Amino acid sequence: MPKAKGKSRRKKYDYKSDRKKLKRKMLKKTAPRIECTQIRKAWNIKKTVAQNLADMGLASDPNHAIPIKNNKQMKMETASKDGKQVIIKPYVIKELEAEASLPEVKNTTLSKELIDFVRHMVENYKDNYKAMARDERNYYQDTPNQIKNKIASYKRFYPSEYNALVTPLQEKMDLS
Repeated sequence: MPKAKGKSRRKKYDYKSDRKKLKRKMLKKTAPRIECTQIRKAWNIKKTVAQNLADMGLASDPNHAIPIKNNKQMKMETASKDGKQVIIKPYVIKELEAEASLPEVKNTTLSKELIDFVRHMVENYKDNYKAMARDERNYYQDTPNQIKNKIASYKRFYPSEYNALVTPLQEKMDLS
């Protein structure tokens, strides 16, 4: 059986490709993406992970950062002056603390389709869940309990809108 020609063939240098660009592209792909913008801006690629984090005042290893109760106390390796720890890039910690102190914004909401469904059912049937289950707009053939749960979730997400929807209906019933 003949040998494959590719193995013994001499490798030729590719003059068309830019080796510097290829190396940069390869390094960019292999380097991990830092999600935190403050850390990414302050990162120095020529330093190690521990050195970068120590410059920012962050711990690379929490076991070394928090003092252990034994006599053996290990400390983070950072630049030190007169025996005191010096943080070279303190603005990173300040930005992280400012971001952490912001209140959490809830972006949860209900779908437009579900909101329309609940409004239609409440406007037409008030609190008669069995009639709601037989309505032609009940495409997913929800049971009365499932419809009740959907209305309850609408009440939780939009209490003011639900009250505005129900109060005119109750006034109509009171007048009758």
